[in-house]
Amino acid sequence: MTIRVLVAEDQSAVRAGLVLILGSAPDIEVVGEAGDGERAVELARALRPDLVLMDVQMPRMDGVTATRVVVAEGLADVLVLTTFDLDEYVFGALRAGASGFLLKDTEAKDLLTAVRTVGRGEGLIAPAVTRRLIAEFAAPRRPVADSSVLDVLTPREREVLSALGLGLSNAEIAVRLDMAEATVKTHVSKVLGKLELRSRVQAAVLAQELGV
Repeated sequence: MTIRVLVAEDQSAVRAGLVLILGSAPDIEVVGEAGDGERAVELARALRPDLVLMDVQMPRMDGVTATRVVVAEGLADVLVLTTFDLDEYVFGALRAGASGFLLKDTEAKDLLTAVRTVGRGEGLIAPAVTRRLIAEFAAPRRPVADSSVLDVLTPREREVLSALGLGLSNAEIAVRLDMAEATVKTHVSKVLGKLELRSRVQAAVLAQELGV
């Protein structure tokens, strides 16, 4: 399966580098480039890519706002790019529904791995980083959600939510809960749908908040 990617980055040299790296992979196709948030949203609506690689700091419309629009309209998954890990831009992008984040100095091979990971529906890219991010992201959000929101989940779905809270990938959840990876993916989709969440990261944060 070819992953169709839209690259949104205001620095032309950085954007060109990202396009070059992505274009070197046989299973990834760059379908468009945007230099600001407004253009990113326009192209996402027109091209319907699988994934938008989104810089968080851009002119006209910042990446957080653009992410919120792209996710709300169901145009694509969003993988945000940032210069700093765990800054407020990242928190804002994740609250807006981004599937994950990458630092701009990420190695080429790790960029490709991240795009493939999000492309197959998994938003938790680096478990070690994600666990730290979840802890930081969840900490200031008080009051926490009411645990009754979980009443809509089956016992198995609660187990999957708990695993998401640990920052586990679908493959890791499959091993932990002794089920097929495809089944895990189905459960994750159901959890997100029932809890009206936009991404795995949001599910992980909720699991942390509620101590699931």
